[in-house]
Amino acid sequence: MGDAQPAIQQTVRHTTPDRRGAVVAALMLAMALAALDSTIVSTAVPQIVGDLGGFSVFSWLFSGYLLAVTVTLPVYGKLSDTYGRKPVLIAGAALFLLGSLLCAVAWNMGALIAFRVVQGLGGGALQGTVQTLAADLYPLKERPKIQARLSTVWAVSAVAGPGVGGVLAAYADWRWIFLVNLPVGAVALWLIARCLHEPRRDVRPEEETKAATRARVDWAGALAVFACGGVLLTALVQGGVAWPWLSAPSTALFGTGLALVAVVVLVERRAAEPIIPGWVWRRRTIAAVNLALGALGLLMVAPTVFLPTYAQSVLGLAPMTAGFVLSVWTLSWPVSAALSQHVYRRIGFRNTAMLGIGTAALILFAFPFLPYPGEAWQPTLLMLLLGCALGLFQLPLLVGVQSTVDWAERGTTTASVLFCRQTGQTLGAALFGAVANGVLAARLGGASDLDSVTRSLDAGPAPEATRHAIADAVHAVHLGAAGAAAIAFVVLLVLAPRRFPVLTEQ
Repeated sequence: MGDAQPAIQQTVRHTTPDRRGAVVAALMLAMALAALDSTIVSTAVPQIVGDLGGFSVFSWLFSGYLLAVTVTLPVYGKLSDTYGRKPVLIAGAALFLLGSLLCAVAWNMGALIAFRVVQGLGGGALQGTVQTLAADLYPLKERPKIQARLSTVWAVSAVAGPGVGGVLAAYADWRWIFLVNLPVGAVALWLIARCLHEPRRDVRPEEETKAATRARVDWAGALAVFACGGVLLTALVQGGVAWPWLSAPSTALFGTGLALVAVVVLVERRAAEPIIPGWVWRRRTIAAVNLALGALGLLMVAPTVFLPTYAQSVLGLAPMTAGFVLSVWTLSWPVSAALSQHVYRRIGFRNTAMLGIGTAALILFAFPFLPYPGEAWQPTLLMLLLGCALGLFQLPLLVGVQSTVDWAERGTTTASVLFCRQTGQTLGAALFGAVANGVLAARLGGASDLDSVTRSLDAGPAPEATRHAIADAVHAVHLGAAGAAAIAFVVLLVLAPRRFPVLTEQ
């Protein structure tokens, strides 16, 4: 294989093969809980607001959950390396289900937002630990199988979530959107508790002292990371939405966030086993993958957030048809990811990822050259191709970086990768939102922004000038996404080693 450069050997004893299928089923169910969350809730927002009120703050239903997931990922990664995957996954799933139950009985919007944060605290454990366990259960040559299954869960959730949420909100009650999590999560918990047996590692006597040191959890660092991430992500999520970027709230939040960054650095440098260890950034392979997947999170915002508006406002498509234009990449992405093993076994992890992200950059750069107003098949074809390109990019990097560390570091490594991708998405939403609003203001004059323009379209078809302005704004966003893809390409070219230092497995 292209990256078969053996280093340290590791010996682990995994869950027996006859129970591995049950564990994989449990992981897919747990991943489905996290994957369905945003898509299924978004379709019920009108019913939720109509029942509870709080229209001015309903966006925190998503922002609060996102913040909790993102800032807890490094914490859960370290905990899974210290105490094992099973207790962390069980605790996270239980916390997610508790949050779901509390959301179902929420009495006002403030309570629902608070309980969504509780859900997010559990969701961080689901996302990070499931991906780590997938690498624990399968040797390197078989990991594409489980990763392809998990990618399929995300794809099915993206397509089915809005429909399921709409049906429950229309024919039952919006509270059932949260209650349906309970039986699914209960089955996942039962399978994990019954069938998952932690890998038993052969620890040499001289390593016992080091293992005892690892058992000390850096709770001060965990609190500092949580506070710092929460403040900075709040500033990015709400800046330009709840208040102007150059306002007092933005200045205060960014100033507090930067001060907390200094606190995190100080606390982590003194900790024996920090939540965010320095080796995550000192190792070229992990640092390169973190930065590259951070750029992936950034560029993903362009199609997921802005393409549906383009399809409805510029192409004149119905909401369901516009959703299909976006959803086709969720069909090609897992297929491409599953087939990527045949590529990276020949040319290596880095070169396969560079091939994928380089192709993605060209596809995103082609978007502004679509004819105006164009036909629906044109952006649909680009999204289909983009899914293929990103499948070649993401999976080789994830499988590759997990294969460069042993069991005791895999949770932290996986969490750092997911944290960077989530942070990239948050940065992308803020950055590209500002770009789109700036283009609209320049084309239409005044303080026009995408939200106000799209709300005005509910009254009828958009004027020609407005359609042109929206097209220009979305084109500018996709050019920015192409730039993010180019940055990822350069990062891999310059920083990532040509051959990943893969560990051999006994």
